[in-house]
Amino acid sequence: MTLIHISQQSFGSLVEQYERELRVHCYRMLGTLHDAEDMVQETFLRAWKRRETFTENISLRAWLYKIATNACLDALKKQRRRVIPVTLGDSASADAPIPPSVTDPIWLDPYPDELLPFGDATPEQQVIAREHIRIAFVAALHVLPPRQRAVFLLSDVLDWHLSEIAALLETTVSAVKSALHRARVSIEAYRAEGMTASPDDPTLQKKLDAYVCAWESADVDGLIALLRDDATFSMPPIPSWYRGVDEIRRLVAKTIFSGAAAGRWRLIPTRANGQIAFGLYRAADTGGYAAYGIQVVTVTGGAITDILTFRVPALMPHFNLPASLG
Repeated sequence: MTLIHISQQSFGSLVEQYERELRVHCYRMLGTLHDAEDMVQETFLRAWKRRETFTENISLRAWLYKIATNACLDALKKQRRRVIPVTLGDSASADAPIPPSVTDPIWLDPYPDELLPFGDATPEQQVIAREHIRIAFVAALHVLPPRQRAVFLLSDVLDWHLSEIAALLETTVSAVKSALHRARVSIEAYRAEGMTASPDDPTLQKKLDAYVCAWESADVDGLIALLRDDATFSMPPIPSWYRGVDEIRRLVAKTIFSGAAAGRWRLIPTRANGQIAFGLYRAADTGGYAAYGIQVVTVTGGAITDILTFRVPALMPHFNLPASLG
């Protein structure tokens, strides 16, 4: 196949079939949906301009991944790594004052399940795909330096051969082996949690109903009863995070469920990063409910192990959620 004489319209039709999976790859590399979408467009633009470099001895998919990976590495030279509170610093005490929000562009974004490239994947393949997009996995990736991150993704997620990765990064196979070893050691601690529950697991529904009820009725005891003893809780861009049911109890009692809080919150189910998620809304002084952010809930072994609320109302449209509720 030759691309040099193809029309721009035909080229666009040819490469757009890879848009979803390239967006996920760029999201894993960059940590935000907005940057990932920009990078996919940058990838297609670079591919069009360099179409004469495409040769028939490589696949179009591999060629696009090479361009996308290098585009992401270029972008990461100018960006800080993305984090969630648990990868930013030590856990906080609920007795300490709540620190001010960090508004610098350092936070990971949640990723809408609607944009995941599951396609015709089998249930088993979907389970693996969810594990490779869940929040904790992406956060662990961003502990790695960018080139290690790229090596790990290409090898352990996309199943590229080491020689292919070395060619993409213009380095040696031994250098790739070394980077991959360091990446695997660094990321192993974040994988110890094991498989998280699928949003499709029917046994979860009663727990999720109880979870929503606890939030909407401001039931501290009801919420705590659903948590594992060592559960974590955070709400970026507030940088602090809290571990353990005692700390979380004190925190929610004095903040999100303080005062006459029954009816303060509304939760609308959605999905993010292959996990259970909710659009979170807070009662507005003028009536109704205003968008508050996207909440991603991790369930492991039948108990909630993490509640991570991205306090960014601008995320709502990406999840097809309204800016307010009546």
